[in-house]
Formats: sequence, C-alpha cells, structure tokens
Amino acid sequence: MSTLHHMSVSSPLAPPAAPGWCPPDDAWLNRFARLHQDAHARLNVPLGTPQEGDPLPSPRWVATCEALARDMGWPAHWANDTALQVLSGNATWPGMAPLSTVYSGHQFGQWAGQLGDGRALLLGEIDSPIGPQELQLKGAGATPYSRRGDGRAVLRSSIREFLCSEAMHGLGIPTTRALALTASPEPVRRETMETAAVVTRVAPSFIRFGHFEHFAHSGQPRHHEALAALLDFVLTHHFPHLLGHDQPALALLDEVVTRTADLMAQWQSVGFCHGVMNTDNMSILGLTIDYGPFGFLDAFDPGHICNHSDTQGRYSWNNQPQMGYWNLRALAQALAPLVPGADEDVQPLVDVLQRYEARFPQAMTGRWRAKLGLRAEQPGDGELAVDWLRLMDAGKVDFTIAFRRLCGFASQALPSDPANAPVRDLFLDRAAFDAWAERYRQRLIAEASVDAERAERMRDVNPVYVLRNHLAEGAIRQAQRGDFSEVQRLHRLLQTPFVEQAGCEADADFPPAWAQSIEVSCSS
Repeated sequence: MSTLHHMSVSSPLAPPAAPGWCPPDDAWLNRFARLHQDAHARLNVPLGTPQEGDPLPSPRWVATCEALARDMGWPAHWANDTALQVLSGNATWPGMAPLSTVYSGHQFGQWAGQLGDGRALLLGEIDSPIGPQELQLKGAGATPYSRRGDGRAVLRSSIREFLCSEAMHGLGIPTTRALALTASPEPVRRETMETAAVVTRVAPSFIRFGHFEHFAHSGQPRHHEALAALLDFVLTHHFPHLLGHDQPALALLDEVVTRTADLMAQWQSVGFCHGVMNTDNMSILGLTIDYGPFGFLDAFDPGHICNHSDTQGRYSWNNQPQMGYWNLRALAQALAPLVPGADEDVQPLVDVLQRYEARFPQAMTGRWRAKLGLRAEQPGDGELAVDWLRLMDAGKVDFTIAFRRLCGFASQALPSDPANAPVRDLFLDRAAFDAWAERYRQRLIAEASVDAERAERMRDVNPVYVLRNHLAEGAIRQAQRGDFSEVQRLHRLLQTPFVEQAGCEADADFPPAWAQSIEVSCSS
C-alpha cells in the first residue's frame, strides 16, 4: 500500500476536489496507535498489529455521507480520486497510522478467547470540529485476527451497515457513523459468490468491552498493566470528568452502565434489533456498533429474532435489555483486577452493576412516555405503555406505523369516532383497542393535553421512516446490478426520519409479503 496524494481513478459520485487534497498531516492524532506502541515497547504487550490493507481492484464510489464530512470540517467534493483509494484500503494519507486491534470476548454467552479486528483496519484518529474521530475501514482484507477468514466485506452487508449507521444517527441514537462506501468487482465467497465492498466507519473510539476482557483474562501481571493503561487511556481521552476518582475502574463501569442502559431503551423504543450482542460488539462509549444481522420490527412480536444464526433467540428484541446487563457483568469481571480487594469482595462491582436495574426501567418508561405524548409523570404510565405493546402484539400490528398513527389520536373524541379510524383500523380486535384507547384518552384529558401540540411532540420521537429489511433489500438488488441510486436515495431519506417527504409514501407503508422471506445471518 502506498501513500498517495492524487490518482487518476474516475469517481461517478461527485466532481473531484482540488487535486492532491487530503487532511493535513498534523491533523492526525493517532492516540490509540501511540498507546499500542507504548504498551508494546514497555510491556511487550501489543494492542494490535500495524499493517496495510489488501489492495482492492477497480474500486468505485457507492455513496458518501456529505453531512458527516462537513461536520468533520472537510471541503466540498472531498471525495476525490485519492480518497477513493484511501477509503478502499489501497493507500494512506500522510499522517495515518493503520492498525488492526486485538480484543477477546463472549459470543452467544460463551467465552471465545482472542478475537480482534478480523476485517477492520483502524486508519487513524483525526482532529475535527466535532472532536477527535477514528476512521476505520471494514472489509479492507485479512488481518492477523481474521481466523482463517478473508477479511473482506460484501456489497450486500456493507450497504446495510452504511445505511443503518446513518439511519440510527438520524433517529438520534448513539452510533458509529459511516463516511463512505466503496465497491469492487473482486469476487468474495459467502453462501454464494458476491462482490467486495468497504465501509468507512467513524467514531470517537472503537474500543469495546472485549478490549478490556482481552487483557484481564490472561492473568499475567504485564497484561494487567496493559489493562490499567487502557483504563487510563479511556478515562483521559473519553471520560476526563472521571479523572482523579479514588476508584477509577468503578467510575468507568458506572458511566458505561448508565450509557448502556440508555442505549438499550433507545433501541427498544424504535423497534431496533441488533442481532449479535456479543461483548466484542459492545462499545465502551455506549454507541451502537457492528451492524451485522440487524433489523427493525415490522409486525410487533416481542420475541422477534432478526439473526437467522441465533437459533436459541438469545438476542431477540425483548431479550436485548437483559443481554445488555449480561455484557456489563462481563465488563465488570474484566475490570475486577483494577479494583482493590475485588479478589475477595466483589460487592463494590455488584453495587455499580445493580444501578442498571433502576436506570434501564427509568429510561425505558421515559421513552414510552415520550412516544405516547405524555408530559407529566404518573405511576401508571409504565403499565399503560406495556398494555399498548401487548395490544400490538396480540394483533401483530406494525410497530412503526402504529406509533406514528397514534400521534394523530383525537382525545376529544371517543376511540370509536371516525377521527381515530387511522390508528383504530390497525387492530382487528376493535373492542380491545377501544378499551385501551379510552384509558389513554382519560390520561391525556387529565393533563389537559392539547392534541395539536401533543401530535407535534409525538412526531418528533415516532419516526415515519426506518430502515426496514425490504427497503435495504431493494437497494442491494439494484446495487448488485451496478445502480447505486437507490442506496443514495435511502441514505438521504433516512437522515430525516421524522419528517414526511413527498413521493416517499411507499417507504413508510407496510412491508410487502415477500419481505417475510428475507433472512439475515452472521455469515456476511
């Protein structure tokens, strides 16, 4: 891989930037790479492996996220020929320090041992107006942690990750971002022969629970020194308000418990299913990370399993909050060597973990209250929300459409009034709907809710568009024929998911019957 400034490779997406533009050399901070160098030199404990990407032939742009590029302070039309090569893994900009990182973790509840960036490559960390951001390529080729894999990503899964990263950001949910998606005709075998693609992911950090697990579970003193260095790094650069705490490991755990509880509530509130909540897929910053076999609920089924590989339903929608807690317990175990006396008394760790049991229900009830348009807190709000979910479950009512139509509920009319037909007609059991809706109506009347004002608030938290599987599948099939326009259109649409857009009625409609046959697994 070479360091390039400009190459004559055509870009079908945008006019080229000024020849030779690239981020300034001194903008690259690369703090994690320096941590790796220090740990390797001082302790002989590497945090990863410096390396280059595997060359990807004939790359071309599929899509870029111009909003993210602007936030990072990059110029218009930054996506020039050089950037195409860099973000396909074929070159580097001056100042980058490419590194694949090592971590371990629990997968489907079982200790998997060493894992690592099997098909990811951390290009470096760059300073920006929105703070330091790490750029990582997914699909850049084999690494020492590929475990006999090819290190590639396919176009199908890369489109899904690119779109969902930005869809989640549009929904206001903490997530890694996606700056660019490139494609190549290089063949990649999964269940069938497909073609390669690379997603450029962006986040303040890609450190996972699994990074801490890796250095905790060996039991070697020098690995525990590396664990302490990792803790100090995370606190210094991402949680500086915790510096000086007399129990830094407990302070970090407390912060991550809060962020994870809030993230789980956010996922649940939009019907998002991650599909593979292993500890190596959990962000220490509380971000949604590693979009694989994810999905958004269509017909509401709390036991919905979006990952075809999850035969036991471990990561079903209704299990996600408990799995978040399970993963936090694994993180607590990894931090235990840094808590004085924890080898004899784990109660301080348990006390922090138990805060999840209060934080998640509080965060979840707050989300349901907002989605129902309730301003004041009342003791029965949680029960009202749960009964609404049970009503949807009984009729297998579309999750997103039901909440969106509820925004227009007329509280001054009876539930059976024609004014409430749009939401009422979703339910075959009209009597059951009427009974719940009358309770809801009385709750709104009790707080003197003004329908127009309430509807506006509800539409700000109940999206009209989510990345349903059939929408992604349509974009994928079109892209596999060489037409990326639907990827780009969906990307634009999902950036503003709460605003109804003319001509996009089909994107907000019920999924077609064929969508039920779509299966997503870990294989990509």
